[in-house]
Amino acid sequence: MVEIERKFLVKSQAFKKEAKSSNRIVQGFLNTDPLRTVRVRVSGDKGFITVKGKGNQSGTTRFEWEKEIPIHEAEALIPLCEPGVIDKKRYFVEVGKHVFEVDEFFGDNAGLIIAEIELNHEEEAYTRPDWLGEEVTNEVKYYNSQLSKIPFKAW
Repeated sequence: MVEIERKFLVKSQAFKKEAKSSNRIVQGFLNTDPLRTVRVRVSGDKGFITVKGKGNQSGTTRFEWEKEIPIHEAEALIPLCEPGVIDKKRYFVEVGKHVFEVDEFFGDNAGLIIAEIELNHEEEAYTRPDWLGEEVTNEVKYYNSQLSKIPFKAW
């Protein structure tokens, strides 16, 4: 129940040609306290509820618990979320032995594209594709919970 993840800005649309699949995601936050974020997500035809804890000093590692729930329950919970629902399309891009999840945001976060990679440990090596830009792992403003409060268009 520990997530080790790094986040990066994306500097071109080239990832789209390399994507193996994609799906639309709508998510909201029942709680955005940095110590215990609670997220509700509709991803394709599935629903999820996720609890995330505070990240470590580098921002790469934190507690994460996720449970699939019926989609109708997730859809019913979205209107109860704090203001600022996130709407994005997620692309799955295989690079070497890893999969980058690349999120292209819409609505108030349009123009922002962020790639994430999950690792088995913080120092794990990975192949860096040409379209990958600056690392923003420990920059809180790029967390989805913060993008729901202070969207990209407001920066």
